[in-house]
Amino acid sequence: MKKLPFVTNEQLQEIVKQFPTPFYLYDEKGIRENAKAVKEAFSWNKGYKEYFAVKATPNPFLIQILHEYGCGCDCSSMTELMLSDALSICGEDIMFSSNDTPPQEFAFADEIGAIINLDDFTHIDFLEKTIGKIPKTISCRYNPGGVYEISNGIMDNPGESKYGFTKEQLFEGYQILKEKGVERFGLHAFLVSNTVTNDYYPALAKTLFELVVEIKEKLGISMSFINLSGGVGIPYRPEETPNDIQKIGEGVRQVYEEVLVPAGLGDVAIYTEMGRFMTGPYGCLVTRAIHEKHTYKEYIGVDACAANLMRPAMYNAYHHITVMGKEDAPCDHMYDVTGSLCENNDKFAINRMLPKIDKGDLLVIHDTGAHGFAMGYNYNGRLWSSEVLLKEDGSAQLIRRAQTPKDYFATFDCFDILKDMKYPE
Repeated sequence: MKKLPFVTNEQLQEIVKQFPTPFYLYDEKGIRENAKAVKEAFSWNKGYKEYFAVKATPNPFLIQILHEYGCGCDCSSMTELMLSDALSICGEDIMFSSNDTPPQEFAFADEIGAIINLDDFTHIDFLEKTIGKIPKTISCRYNPGGVYEISNGIMDNPGESKYGFTKEQLFEGYQILKEKGVERFGLHAFLVSNTVTNDYYPALAKTLFELVVEIKEKLGISMSFINLSGGVGIPYRPEETPNDIQKIGEGVRQVYEEVLVPAGLGDVAIYTEMGRFMTGPYGCLVTRAIHEKHTYKEYIGVDACAANLMRPAMYNAYHHITVMGKEDAPCDHMYDVTGSLCENNDKFAINRMLPKIDKGDLLVIHDTGAHGFAMGYNYNGRLWSSEVLLKEDGSAQLIRRAQTPKDYFATFDCFDILKDMKYPE
């Protein structure tokens, strides 16, 4: 299957006249259509809510677009909470799912009324000592341990994960929380990352729904909501088949009817916390070829680097690359596509067959709309790029300016010697 960008070469040539490369480009039309599809897929559940994982793409413009479709925010840090609150997304429209949580973050989450999702049994006591109470609504994160399998085979190894309560801790924890006056309970689990299968959510739902029935029978606690978290992935490779969110939603509905409804739990709300699925395919990193090198291999050097997109360097992750204007040219040249960091793993592609690339060509690195810009860093003093929104009418809007040297040095303001630093134009 051919993988094409959401932006044409003609559009991009105009955009780069406004915004110098590298930059992130997001597809407003695609994000809106996908958010609508997710909402429709779970419309059978009257309490359904998608809590967008802010960590995936923490841009207020994109978060506001998703909020128009009823999405809340899944936050994991103080700054994510602050961003959501500043956008008037507050109260139970925020799910605070953190781990190894500093006390001030619990306190702020409680102050703005967020649902707190506890990651560990010891956090019950820690939370109570921190804020002087246990909120009336609380959620707990479950880790079943061992290896998690579905019909497709082994998916992941939760037993090696740092997150969540064991089953025994979960039951004891809910009993303690009930005695402390909690009125609304939630259950959360994130067991597998980036699945490209329609079976994961229904399988996870069955695991959690059966656990919820057992909790009701043994503790007399009825869950108000069950949070399936994230894990619904995207097809990074052209040969992969995309997930069908309608089939996923229907699969969860069937398990809901089979397990929860007969147990008298037919009013439980279903929550999700997708990040990658919500925005991943609707973002790309635009970069320009600036060097070519002919040594033991053929190299193309671009003006982006791993500081802009770390996934290939960190995970050896595949991101498809389109050479704009050469979409139909034969892929008969093998290249390593590299950035400028002083690290040999700073490569967006290794031994990748691509059309002949000339200096000045624009390259689109696909599927960077989640866990792309957000994972940027400043190693080698490299600066964060801008973010641009391709609007539905075809115009381009700057939604985050590029970082400048002045921004980079701003936190050194305690050093007098830097006050008169000269900045290049």
